[in-house]
Amino acid sequence: MMSDGPVVGVLSIQGDVREHIRSLAAAGARAVPVGSEEGLRDVDGLVIPGGESTTMSKLALRDGLMEPLRQARASGMPMFGSCAGMIMLADRVEDARPDQETIGGIDMTVRRNAFGRQVDSFEVDVPVGAIGPEPFPAVFIRAPWVESVADSVDILATVSRSGHDGTIVAVRQGPLVATAFHPELTGDTRIHEYFVATVMEHR
Repeated sequence: MMSDGPVVGVLSIQGDVREHIRSLAAAGARAVPVGSEEGLRDVDGLVIPGGESTTMSKLALRDGLMEPLRQARASGMPMFGSCAGMIMLADRVEDARPDQETIGGIDMTVRRNAFGRQVDSFEVDVPVGAIGPEPFPAVFIRAPWVESVADSVDILATVSRSGHDGTIVAVRQGPLVATAFHPELTGDTRIHEYFVATVMEHR
């Protein structure tokens, strides 16, 4: 059944594309893969999925997508980045390759693989007040965390882990949303619903 919701693309050069498309559709959006500048023009919002941020950056540059992505973001397109997508939306990245580029837009510093390697992946219930009183079942896989944010950035969620209390794992700045965890890997669509609502606000 065709949704009457906004058209939300998922950057399809690398990462959890199908999982995000499924979650967005369940959240009421018309979800489509986006792998070209032309496709970017046809969507109301964009998800940058989890994957490997260095590879994603290289592929976006190789395919001539980095500058169109930056222009779309600068023009006000809502974007949501999960895990590697959070890194792609960060203005500053720690532990990145010197030549790694990002889309930017969220005035924050993110540390790559901050929670550890693949074997250190974990799941934990995270309170996210913006989506309701029930905690979100967050899945962290080689996840980044946010080291610092500007005053213009809203902190949506924090966790206590590995001796770090109040570590920032979800943020919003204007129409840009980012999580260190993978909401697309759960059956809970509230984060995607929150982003779809953000897209509707800026449509």
